[in-house]
Amino acid sequence: METKGRRKSSNVEDRRGMSKGAIGGGIGGFGIIIVIIFTLLNGGDAGDVLNQVNQGQIQNGGTTEYTPTAEEEELAEFVSVVLADTEDVWRQLFEGQGLTYENPSLVLFTDSVQSGCGVAGAAVGPFYCPADQKLYIDLSFYQELKNKFGAPGDFAMAYVVAHEVGHHVQTLLGTSQKVHALNGKVSQEEYNAQTVKLELQADYYAGVWANHVQDLGYLETGDINEALTAANAIGDDTLQLEAQGYIVPESFTHGTSEQRVRWFKKGFESGTIKGGDTFNAAAL
Repeated sequence: METKGRRKSSNVEDRRGMSKGAIGGGIGGFGIIIVIIFTLLNGGDAGDVLNQVNQGQIQNGGTTEYTPTAEEEELAEFVSVVLADTEDVWRQLFEGQGLTYENPSLVLFTDSVQSGCGVAGAAVGPFYCPADQKLYIDLSFYQELKNKFGAPGDFAMAYVVAHEVGHHVQTLLGTSQKVHALNGKVSQEEYNAQTVKLELQADYYAGVWANHVQDLGYLETGDINEALTAANAIGDDTLQLEAQGYIVPESFTHGTSEQRVRWFKKGFESGTIKGGDTFNAAAL
């Protein structure tokens, strides 16, 4: 994705080196960590997840001297440009619906961070917190995507940012609130099914954003494939197979790899908000 010399968002908070405590023991093994990482990566109910994780030990942190590498500074600039693009695209789309788009903030952090949804360690990956309408990203996650999860390329990271912004869109439209209000009022299986629809809609919104960025001429050869590779890598079925060797469909909360890829593609092909009603779709 071409970003050199382009507008960067002014809605970025740089908290790198400002540790607010790290989540330690009591998580329960690598398999559970995988679930936590991708629940938050894909914008799950961050409050619920962090409350569960916080049952573990919270270690005190503080401000440390921090000097980012040149590669990290380049990545920080990249995600800032991506955020600026989402601001432009969603402002235009909201205006077309007679609505006003409110920009979220993007918080860059290292090690751990205090969010409106609780304290989060870097291991949870990028997440969106609806309580303060901010995205949180430790830029080291870029290496995780590339090396651990086989999703290299800058547009894989752009997809992650655009997906989290998709959850902000859902918050502004009231969709997230409706889904999370069901928690405890319906069976866990039914609530999971609703969160799958929420996540797939955020994937669709990420595709909508990519459609408009392409129209502006900023995409490069291979960018969309990088996003699709990332979407495929974080499906519930793929993650469960990697973590435990089998899948439990009724426990899915984000959708299968095939579904995630399909809904991103649908958004990319459509470029409109209207085509992303996963809640009334005949099939996901």
